[in-house]
Amino acid sequence: MAYRDLREWIKALEKAGELKRIRAEVDPNLEMAEIADRAAKMGRGTPRAGGPALLFENVKGYPGATVLMNQFGSERRMKMALEADSLDAIAERIEVLLKPEMPATLMDKLKMLPMLAEIGRFFPKVIARKDASCKAVIHTGEAVNLHALPVLKTWPGDGGPFITLPLVMTRDPKSGKRNTGMYRMQVYDRNTTGMHWQRQKNAAEHLRERLRGAATTDAERVNIMALTSGGTTAAGDSSSIPGVTLSRIRNERMEVAVAIGTDPAMTFSAIVPAPPEIEEFLIAGFLRQAPVELVKCETVDLEVPANAEIVLEGYVELGELRSEGPFGDHTGFYTMPDDYPVFHVTCITHRKNPVYAATIVGKPPMEDAWMGKAVERIFLPLMRLTMPEIVDVNLPAEGVFHNLMIVSIRKSYAGHARKVMSGIWAMGQAMFTKCIVVVDEDCDVQDVAEVVLRTANNIDPERDIQFTLGPVDSLDHASRLPNFGSKMGIDATRKWAAEGFTRPWPEMLEMPGEVKARVDAMWSKLGI
Repeated sequence: MAYRDLREWIKALEKAGELKRIRAEVDPNLEMAEIADRAAKMGRGTPRAGGPALLFENVKGYPGATVLMNQFGSERRMKMALEADSLDAIAERIEVLLKPEMPATLMDKLKMLPMLAEIGRFFPKVIARKDASCKAVIHTGEAVNLHALPVLKTWPGDGGPFITLPLVMTRDPKSGKRNTGMYRMQVYDRNTTGMHWQRQKNAAEHLRERLRGAATTDAERVNIMALTSGGTTAAGDSSSIPGVTLSRIRNERMEVAVAIGTDPAMTFSAIVPAPPEIEEFLIAGFLRQAPVELVKCETVDLEVPANAEIVLEGYVELGELRSEGPFGDHTGFYTMPDDYPVFHVTCITHRKNPVYAATIVGKPPMEDAWMGKAVERIFLPLMRLTMPEIVDVNLPAEGVFHNLMIVSIRKSYAGHARKVMSGIWAMGQAMFTKCIVVVDEDCDVQDVAEVVLRTANNIDPERDIQFTLGPVDSLDHASRLPNFGSKMGIDATRKWAAEGFTRPWPEMLEMPGEVKARVDAMWSKLGI
């Protein structure tokens, strides 16, 4: 059975011996983060890596508050969260969902009916307000106070406290599709926060569509995008956007809702790189094998998970940006201040005695490394939809998701590795990958030592390294410009004569299988 909410998940963690209740008084200003960081790095390199989930029950300055951290911080807990024996099993199920075999006969069509019926069971359903636990307490107007929440400051150089595990919900103004993403939110005061949705995220595209809607012609839309840098530069009085009234842009609002503390599948779905046409509510339903229950918001026309611990409702103004940051990020460095939209909170609803869910990011390995590994396994079938030659991928934790991807392929023609590199850079959020290493199918990409051995031995650097320019992650502090820079691909596959390689290629060392079997049989007698 699916975890109905965060509280059922906490009970399951405790029953499995995966939760530690912290009853000593701990300050949300840096102390919680330091404890969670140490826990995340416990048992490094062992099967018990990741330490326990942490439930802080004595929060300094917030009587009665509880804070959950490190809930996803181990391989075992990620499998528990998604209720699977392995993360690859989830990927296999998603592959069937995304690419079912086309029915060739009437019998094949009949065989598909159960699968279609199963998918239909996972669509979200809206319930009545009276049945939604997140509506137990409702604050509007002057009663809205973000400072009442135990929001953490995780690193000493941070620009302030940040909401670090929010599910941010917006609606596509063209299609009406809902999107759920996870973007950090710096708390500015009682009722405003930053909204750090990066330029290429779906929510940022929703904002750009609203900006485009302020124009009446294609030429005006081009002007708006150019003069606001795609919505990343405020439309100030000194701007000149022919045909568009600046005050109209500044007064246009886009509604936003934020859920904090949901069941684990719903929280995880917010970071899954799904196609824009697939709502995260459906992905969460698919992962948890039960539909997500939603409820209408009080002040905005959006729906949120009905059993969320805390819900923030409000809006961003199209032309309003404010400096956000610095923030100690998963790169292990601070991201510098930059301008981002401002979220104005119009309503806060929450359960009685809500549990505040948070995370800390920083030098890996941390909790997000395990979440990233799960994304990697689920993303693999999505990649295979367009590049079936891909055998496996590995996003090492030290590569912090967007800096390094290792890919093994079934090489079929000259230049195949470079084709795969280009395909990855053209694929959704994978466009940000700074370095791609491509190896042959007989190389285990999860064995980084084997990958390094192959790469170091198989390349002629001038011949096998390819550079390209394009969009890079907003967190890349080394790029020549913010959000724009170079990327590198390394072809570490065996080189063919068809690729101009005319020298003999040596065989790798490998002991015959029968010798290995004989030694296996005698091993226990050797006393080694």
